[in-house]
Amino acid sequence: MRPRLPMRRIPFIRPFRPPNTLRPFTQNTLATRSRPQLPFLSPPNRRPIARFLTTDHKRWIKDEVWRAGKYTTVLWTLAGLLFMMAFGVQQEWLERKFPSPREWSWVTRKDFRSTKWDEDADDERDGLVDWARTGEGFRTLIKRLEDPKIDGKGLEEVDDGGILVAGIGKTGYDISKKSEPWRRGYYEVLMGAARAAEHLDGWVRDKKRNVAFPKNVVIGPSNPNPRPVPPGAKSAPREEDCEPAFESPETYYMRILTTRGFNEKQRMDAALAYAAWLDFKKTPEAALEMYKWALDIATANSPKQIVDPATGILNANAGIPSANVLSATTALAVHHAINSNLNVALPIFLSVLRARKSLTDAPTVRSTSTPDEEDGGLLKTVTSLVKSALMPPEYPPPPDDGTSPPLRGPKERCEEAGIMTYIGEILYASKTSKTSKEDGLAWTREAVDVAEEELRGKRIDKEAKKTCKQCLEVGLGNWATMVAHLAREEKEAEGQKTKTRSWLGFGGENQKEVPGRWKSEEQVVRERTRRASEFLGNPAGGAVGNSSVLFE
Repeated sequence: MRPRLPMRRIPFIRPFRPPNTLRPFTQNTLATRSRPQLPFLSPPNRRPIARFLTTDHKRWIKDEVWRAGKYTTVLWTLAGLLFMMAFGVQQEWLERKFPSPREWSWVTRKDFRSTKWDEDADDERDGLVDWARTGEGFRTLIKRLEDPKIDGKGLEEVDDGGILVAGIGKTGYDISKKSEPWRRGYYEVLMGAARAAEHLDGWVRDKKRNVAFPKNVVIGPSNPNPRPVPPGAKSAPREEDCEPAFESPETYYMRILTTRGFNEKQRMDAALAYAAWLDFKKTPEAALEMYKWALDIATANSPKQIVDPATGILNANAGIPSANVLSATTALAVHHAINSNLNVALPIFLSVLRARKSLTDAPTVRSTSTPDEEDGGLLKTVTSLVKSALMPPEYPPPPDDGTSPPLRGPKERCEEAGIMTYIGEILYASKTSKTSKEDGLAWTREAVDVAEEELRGKRIDKEAKKTCKQCLEVGLGNWATMVAHLAREEKEAEGQKTKTRSWLGFGGENQKEVPGRWKSEEQVVRERTRRASEFLGNPAGGAVGNSSVLFE
C-alpha cells in the first residue's frame, strides 16, 4: 500500500479585493479612454431581452384564431339562416296576400309580390307610395312577361310585326293560348302600370342620378320660378338632364284594349279607367267616346238592344241587364253629371236604379248545425289552419266576368244606395224649386239609411263592406251640405221677418228663439254622423268627407 502524501496549501499571492471594484489597470485604462469602447469589452450593464414568441405562445395564438374563426363562421351561418327564414316567411305571407300565377318564374313572382306590396302602402299601411319605384317594378314585370326567353313563351303578335300607334306605342299581343291565371296576372300588371303612369303624370327623371322629381321643381328656361324641393329631398335637377319619368297612361290602357285574350269585364274596366282619366284631364269629348266604347264592349253579347245608344238609358223591356252593362251605364251617367249635363244623367240613373231593384235576391244562408257538428267544425277549422300554414296556397279561382245579371245581395243594395245618392244630389243641385231640393234631400236620407242598414248586417263580405262605407260617407257628406244650405236660407228668412216685426212695432224682443226645421235636422245629421263613426273610423261627431260629383 502506497503511503498518502500530506496536502499542501498554496498561499494566495494576491490579496482579496472588495466586490464590484475595478482592477487597477482596467480602471486606469477606462479613465484615460485611450482605446475605443467595444461591446464585448464593456461590463454587462443591460438587462437581457426576453423571448416573447415561445412555443406555448404560438400554440395559444393558434387556438384563439381557430376558436374565433369557428365562432364567426357559426354566427354568420346562423344569421344567414335566420335571414333566409324571415325572407321565406315574408314571401309566403305576401303570396297569400297577393297571389301570383304558378307558371311564372320565381323571380317574376317575387317581383310581382314586392311591387304589389309597395303599391298597397297607401291603403293598408297609411304610408306614401313611391310611385316611381312602383312604376319601375311594373315596367320590369311587363318586360319579363313579354320576353319569350323568360315568361313570354307562346305570345303572338296580333299582326305581323305588331302595330305601332303614334303617341301610344305598340299594341297588344295575342295571349289567348296562355292559361287563365297567366292572363289574369298579366292584366293586373298592365293595370298597375297604368295607375303608376297616372300618378307620375307631369314628373321627370334625372338621367344622371336616376331620381324622379315633379316638373315644377326643375331648374330651366321652361320653369322660370321653380318650387323648392321638400326638406330632406335631393337637390332639384336641371332641365337639360331630365326626361319623362314614365309613359303616358293611355299606353297601357290601349295595350289592354288591343290585346286578344282578355275577357269582357277586363277590357271594359280598362276602358272605364281610361275614360275617368280623360275626365280628370278635362277632355270630356274624348272621355265620352271612351265611355261609349266601354258600353259597346259591355253590350257586345247582349241578345237585344238593352241600352239606347243615343241616350244611354236602359231599356226596361229588354230584360235584366248584366253586371257589366250596369257598371258601364252608371259610369256614363256620372260622366254627364260631372260635366253638368244633369238632364241627361238623371234618366240614366233612374233607369239603372229600376234595373237594380228588379234583380233576383241572393239566397239567404242559415246555419242549421248542431252542437256536435259545431265541435267537428271547430276541429276542422283548426286542421285547415294547420294545413294552410304547411301547404302553399292555391291560386284563387277566376272572378265573375260580369256577363250575367248579379244577385241582389248586400253589395248590390249598397250600389243602389249609391245611385240614390247621385239622384238626390242631381235633384238638389238642379235648383228648379224648393220641392226639388226637398226631394233630393229625401233621396239622400234613404241612401244613408240603406247603407247603414247593410253595414250593420252580420253576413257582409269585405268587398260589400267597402262599397257600403263609401256610400255612407258620401251620403252623410251630401246630407250635411244640403241641410247646412237650407238652414242658412232659413236663418236669413227668419232674420228678414224679425226686422219686419221690429219695424212695425209689434215687439219681438221678448220672443223666444225656436230652432227651425233645418236647424233641427242639422242636429240629426250630427247624431247620425256620430253613430256612423264606428263604421267610418271618424272621431265621434267628426265631419264626414264630401266626395260627391256636384258639391265642391
